Order: sequence, then structure tokens, then C-alpha cells
Amino acid sequence: MTRPLDCLVIGAGPAGLTASIYLARCHLAIRLVDAGHSRAALIPRTRNHAGFPGGIAGTDLLARMREQAQEYGVAVQHGTVDRLVKTGDHFTAEVGGETLTTRTVLLTTGVVNNPPPMDPGDHDSAVSRGLLRYCPICDGYEVTDKRVAVIGTGERGTNEAIYLRMYTRDVSLIAPAGAHALDEAQRSRLAEAHIAIIDGPCGPLRMGKATIHVPLPDGELAFDTAYPAMGSVIRSHLAKMVAAEMTDEGCLQTDQHQRTTIAGLYTAGDVAKGLDQISHAMGEASVAAATIRHDLAAITPLFR
Repeated sequence: MTRPLDCLVIGAGPAGLTASIYLARCHLAIRLVDAGHSRAALIPRTRNHAGFPGGIAGTDLLARMREQAQEYGVAVQHGTVDRLVKTGDHFTAEVGGETLTTRTVLLTTGVVNNPPPMDPGDHDSAVSRGLLRYCPICDGYEVTDKRVAVIGTGERGTNEAIYLRMYTRDVSLIAPAGAHALDEAQRSRLAEAHIAIIDGPCGPLRMGKATIHVPLPDGELAFDTAYPAMGSVIRSHLAKMVAAEMTDEGCLQTDQHQRTTIAGLYTAGDVAKGLDQISHAMGEASVAAATIRHDLAAITPLFR
């Protein structure tokens, strides 16, 4: 019989590639499968990822990591894992028309941002130009003293607007779908920070030459940058297939070594509750890889 894989890594973003490098350097039999939807590929330039003065484009970072993984025999297999089943001590994964058997699985499938109302083609162009941004931790510095709109409401919108206020005095919180859903405490926090509270609904955002425009019932407002604060969809469906437990937010529950509640299933990156940062995802991935090697060795010695 064909020997099972030691680990199937699902997702070739920064977390999946980091873990694959670690696992391959341990001489483990691994497979890396990716559907081609890493959020990192959408980053026009990250400037807070240490080691790259002047910043680096997300696509360039991923290309460098893939090249490094290939040095140890890891190639990215493009495809989607349609089904994951655990039987006994092994997992079975359906990838297209292929069935893979593996001793462990590492999920690094990430999340998908909920976009604001906007033409999809304009959306990607706006992101590449910095007119639309999703991570104030990553790029709040780049909007210093600029005019910023936060598209959102409630706790999420309030927290993001307050966070961005440290970079600029000109922040507006715009409700995406009608009147704001804010309690008195949230309104008080926003007022104390001198953040404008603007009811929607906002129409489809559109780009100008150097600004992004938000259509509103009383007219259109122009901003240097807009931040959607509308949550995200967590790609945890494969974990649900094997009954892994989730947090209230829908992320995978883990211990401090990135083990999920299902033996042999591990996770790293944004699909696990964390900071949604490249460096954090890579750190989790290195912990997960070391844990996988340790747990496999406890079952069967990994001798050459």
C-alpha cells in the first residue's frame, strides 16, 4: 500500500509556506495544496514586515517563500480540498479527482474579507492603489494626516475608527446600510475622539484620480482612503467536516501548540484566532510544524 503522507498542508499563504519549509526540512512526507486565494497576494506593499526595508509586495513575498520551499522539494499543488474525513488515526482528503491519505492535517486556509458595495474590478484596483485598505495595523501609518472613511457600524466599526484616529484627525464612520447601530457608549467614544458619524446607506464606492468616493443620501463624499470594517468569512468548513470546535467568532479553537480539538488536526494563521498579521501567522506556523513533528515522533520514531 502507498504510505500515507505525514502531513497535508492546506493553504499556501505565509503560514502554509512557512510550515511546509519546516516540515520538509524535517524530512517528512508532505503535500501542500492551495486554491489560489491567499489574502497576502492582494497586499500592494507591506511595510511592517521586518526584513524588507521599503516594503515588499504580497505577491513577491509569496514567490520568495515558494522558491524557498521548492529548495526542499515542496511544490504547491493547485486545487481545492473538497472533502476531509477522519477515520481512525488517518485523514482522507478529496482534492479534485485525487484521494490523499495523511497522518496529520495543517489548516492554513485563512479568511475572506467582506467587501463594501463596489464593482469587483474597481475594488481590486482601489486596493492596489491604496484607496481601499483592510488592515489598519498593517498600513495605518500610510494614512497619517489623511482623510479616512471607515465603512461600518456597531462595535467593529467603532473600534476601527478609534484605532485609526491615532493616525489622523479626519476620520468618518459611515454606516453601510442605513442608520448607524450604535449604543450610547459607542457614540460617546466617537464624539470624544471627534470622529464624524454619518448614516448611510452608502452606494457603490467609486474611484477618482486620487480619492475614493462614497455616495450617500445627501450627496457624495471624497476620501483619501476607505477602510471597510464589515467583518470576514472564516474558511473553517473543512474543520467543521471533522467536528473540530470553533470559537464564538468561528475560528478554530487551539491549544498553545496549535493543536485543534481533533487529534492530528492543527491550524495556523487567520483561520485560528489571532492578530491577522503575516509575522504572527508565520510564528504560529513554525509552532504548528514543530508540534506536528513532535507528535508524529511520539507515535513512530522518525529515524533516517
